[in-house]
Amino acid sequence: MSYHLPCVLMRGGTSRGPFFLADWLPQDPLQRDRTLIAALGSPHELQIDGLGGGHSLTSKVAIVSRSVHAGCDVDYLFAQVSVGEARVDTRPNCGNMLAGVGPFAIEQGLVHAGRQADVTQVRVYNLNTGARIDLQVQTRDGRVRYEGDMRIDGVQGTAAPVLMSFRDAWGAVTGQLFPTGQRIDTIAGLQVTCIDAAQVMVLVPAAALGLRGDESAAELDADTALLARLQALRCQAGLRMGLGGIPDSVLPKPVLVAPGPAPGSIVSRYFTPWRCHRSHAVTGAIGVAAALLLPGTVATDARTPASAGTHRVQVLHPAGRTPVDVQLALVDGHCTLVQAALVRTARKIFEGTLFVAQSAMEPGCPGPWPADDRP
Repeated sequence: MSYHLPCVLMRGGTSRGPFFLADWLPQDPLQRDRTLIAALGSPHELQIDGLGGGHSLTSKVAIVSRSVHAGCDVDYLFAQVSVGEARVDTRPNCGNMLAGVGPFAIEQGLVHAGRQADVTQVRVYNLNTGARIDLQVQTRDGRVRYEGDMRIDGVQGTAAPVLMSFRDAWGAVTGQLFPTGQRIDTIAGLQVTCIDAAQVMVLVPAAALGLRGDESAAELDADTALLARLQALRCQAGLRMGLGGIPDSVLPKPVLVAPGPAPGSIVSRYFTPWRCHRSHAVTGAIGVAAALLLPGTVATDARTPASAGTHRVQVLHPAGRTPVDVQLALVDGHCTLVQAALVRTARKIFEGTLFVAQSAMEPGCPGPWPADDRP
């Protein structure tokens, strides 16, 4: 006997995965994770028996519910499902999948879109990090509008824009913007910056590793010595950042950085963490852009001096570029982060019933429901 549950498959930014209302899944975290592992088809390199695409960018899940937090409309829990292991990690956030949360919430009736509104705001509380993000979703006649002229690098075609404003994502996981208390640390003989700005990362100058910084993702993935060095580096960085032993966690993310060709630009290669991202994580782009603007990091660019106001930063990645608008304020003579905003797109790919093998479920699991016993 198989189990079934409602499911909406969506592309969010340059990622893809199933979206669920929290009520559609088992409430026990262990049972929930078993369900997600089976739903994606892990552990298998091709995820041939599930919805996963055999890559970390297509092995992601968004779980959405009506918010219990003041000033927010919905709560969003992101889950990274391992491709090759039966493991789920809910410690990181995913800004690309976040782009689909607004449209999903509107279509599931969690947020009302007025019939006269061209844009509907969805206020999201991220359960992974405790941060709030405001989404501006294009709507028409009370319905989500997916079609549009916005193009983002890493996705073919165009779609309606989703404006994402990150308001309080600074130190959301570790408690500090710079978790080690310093803007530059020396780890394994390399000068690096450990930062918690929308994503927990360790930034490494590409030149310190003998790289240009603009290598392709395939080139970097083929360099097994580099991957081993980055893994050892991020494990040491995780200890210094207060994350504990992290060999099986996806945090912190190692990121190679190099100066961009013009002021206000930076070349970035973001690792997921065991493979190079084919484009770039949204949250990672925000952290890299912030590090470029704030003084004293390994990514700081003297051509773009820090000052109060909103600054456009171009984060250059293997698929093109991601523009990020970072707002800084002057507090006690020091520039601090206020918010960061960028545009993504999203698309609903499939809506229907997902069947999960009984063998993947513990006896007595409170949902999903047997296919012959639909509630």
